[in-house]
Amino acid sequence: MWMYLGLLAALFLGLHNLCKKHAVRGNEVFPVLLGTLIAGFLLILPFYIGSIYAPEATKEIGFYVESIPWTTHGYIIIKSMIMAASWILAYQALKHLPLTIVTPIRSAGPFFTFIGAIFIYKEAPNNYQWIGFFLIILSVLLYSRIGKKEGIHFKSNKWVFAIIGATFLGASSGLYDKFLIQSLMLNPQTLQFWFCFYTIIILLIILSITWFPYPQKRKDFKFRWSIPAVGILLQTADYFYFKALQDPDAMIMLLSAIKRSQIIIAVVIGGLIFKEQNKRQKLIPLAGIMIGVFLILYS
Repeated sequence: MWMYLGLLAALFLGLHNLCKKHAVRGNEVFPVLLGTLIAGFLLILPFYIGSIYAPEATKEIGFYVESIPWTTHGYIIIKSMIMAASWILAYQALKHLPLTIVTPIRSAGPFFTFIGAIFIYKEAPNNYQWIGFFLIILSVLLYSRIGKKEGIHFKSNKWVFAIIGATFLGASSGLYDKFLIQSLMLNPQTLQFWFCFYTIIILLIILSITWFPYPQKRKDFKFRWSIPAVGILLQTADYFYFKALQDPDAMIMLLSAIKRSQIIIAVVIGGLIFKEQNKRQKLIPLAGIMIGVFLILYS
């Protein structure tokens, strides 16, 4: 069941990426990110209120937000700091790079997750999983060659380094999620609620320095329907992902790879919607990534 939940998470992440590209295109990045988080927070807020005033009802429907100690709040704040940094880098890169370049680089996340899963959680991949893993990495390198045709040189473009940094931080957060869910025994909605709460505070502090004091930046911000859609889709994807992690048999390295199947939506549909270049050539490394994911899943 945890693998099916991972595939559901991938579906909503793919739709989330499409909406995110629409939200940031020609827009101010930080307020877009804040808006998506507020939308996600508002989606979960009724469950938190219900957990206070109608605990039995929220327990019955499976969305009870638990009371947690301050030490656990500290662990969630660490996750919020990691993901805030990852999102800031990713959103800035997404604003300046084609979706069909950003998404495959993000798909290299399993590389970092594999290493962490082996050394931290002692997860042991078999031969087919190793082949799938390296196939994904080689396919991402092939994307870098295609990117040069669009004037994106991976060695000198700072936004490429930004998306690589975002990918590393995102993978670190994924490894940390397993600790939060399985070691601290947090349920998905409790983690999601407090994670959103603390990340919003972090972003408000950043925006109070970089955006709120500047009238022109405030004027340049454009609200779009895709901003709340990003937040809602992300929270839905995270819920399925955290539910998968609750299974003690769930392997974080495999879940990370399963989530990469979101690139089918992002590259194929995104390439059509946003009229990006070299779509046919990008299907070759896309196939390589999907074969790699298949080998990992069915080995």
